[in-house]
Amino acid sequence: MLRLFILKLLMTPLNESANLQPSSQTVELIRQLIAFPTVSRDSNWKLIEFVQDLLSPLSPDFRITYNEDRSKANLFVTLGSLGASGIVLSGHTDVVPVDGQDWSSDPYKLVERNGCLFGRGTSDMKSFIACILSLIPQYAVQGFRSPVHLALSYDEEVGCLGVPGLLADLSAAGIRPHSCIVGEPTLMRPIIAHKGKQAYRCTVRGLASHSAYAPYGVNAVEAASEAVAFLKKMARRHRDCGPYDRGFDVAYTTVHTGIIRGGTALNIVPQDCVFDFEFRHLPGDNPSALKAEFERYIQEMLEPEMKAVDPSCGFTISPLSTIPALNTGAETAITALVQSLGGESDIGKVSFGTEASLFQVSGIPTVVCGPGSIREAHKPNEFVTLEQVAKCERFLHRLFGKLVSGDL
Repeated sequence: MLRLFILKLLMTPLNESANLQPSSQTVELIRQLIAFPTVSRDSNWKLIEFVQDLLSPLSPDFRITYNEDRSKANLFVTLGSLGASGIVLSGHTDVVPVDGQDWSSDPYKLVERNGCLFGRGTSDMKSFIACILSLIPQYAVQGFRSPVHLALSYDEEVGCLGVPGLLADLSAAGIRPHSCIVGEPTLMRPIIAHKGKQAYRCTVRGLASHSAYAPYGVNAVEAASEAVAFLKKMARRHRDCGPYDRGFDVAYTTVHTGIIRGGTALNIVPQDCVFDFEFRHLPGDNPSALKAEFERYIQEMLEPEMKAVDPSCGFTISPLSTIPALNTGAETAITALVQSLGGESDIGKVSFGTEASLFQVSGIPTVVCGPGSIREAHKPNEFVTLEQVAKCERFLHRLFGKLVSGDL
């Protein structure tokens, strides 16, 4: 069945989706990719094997890197000369959970309605991957004079954990692509900058006691609450005083606390509390300075009172994930290429983070551009419009045509 599907892809005539309707082959591939429930907490192996089976008849070069227990994998595919640099098309295979969300249909079964495709991952970001898989066989049979690389990573949604291993493998192998396009949902608008993110877990150690004798204990929940309130003051300061970059949809660095847990019973002074927080910082802002400011407040204002009751009490801050900011120049070759491929002179900046900055830090100039809207991602009834998928197809037709002709 899979080989018949591949033959159908190869026989599909080349076009640029001028009527802004995607091919049936692309829609079918979106359907198949959505059916893999690749939530970050679970394995992505079945999807990776599906892609390998799909592309194997084209005789590509496959490189696989794994997580620590080999339950998840990155896949790096090269079509064309291994000795040339080429361009990377990058996408993550994992999706966020649907737990507790009110979906009107099965999130892992594609539903087409009113010009939209509904399902978990349609916008973020399996439609981009499906467009590549649908179109690439048509051009591979002609031969890529300049290679195209497909990078599929795991655990992007929980901190871009997979792509560093993929990039380290490329560096060790001497593979140096000249540029990269990350297909996160941008409504096919070229994005040249995004914020960086530093996420932390703060563990507060108090001293338990009977709540009737609260002064003899150290309340970890209350200490954590004071720390969270200070983070909120930092957030308000950046909102009200900047610094600002008006090119971003949220023009200032944000500070956010997302999870807090502590206490066991109302009549027990809580001994432990844990909360997770993050800084999403502008490219020019210093996240280390933000963290140092928070630590200084804890050390000077909170811990002395706690340690006066019991020296073992206090705060421990541990890193969860780090994503650097992306800041690709408007004058770079990859920016100009993406603008020309999409017929879009406008460029933008976004507040959400992507693996694009990791490619950039590794020396590969990168732009973010893909179908769908980030505002539909992570929500119940996530969708991408058929028009957006067709625009992505047209974009890739132009790109692959250049790679076949040797214009890149």
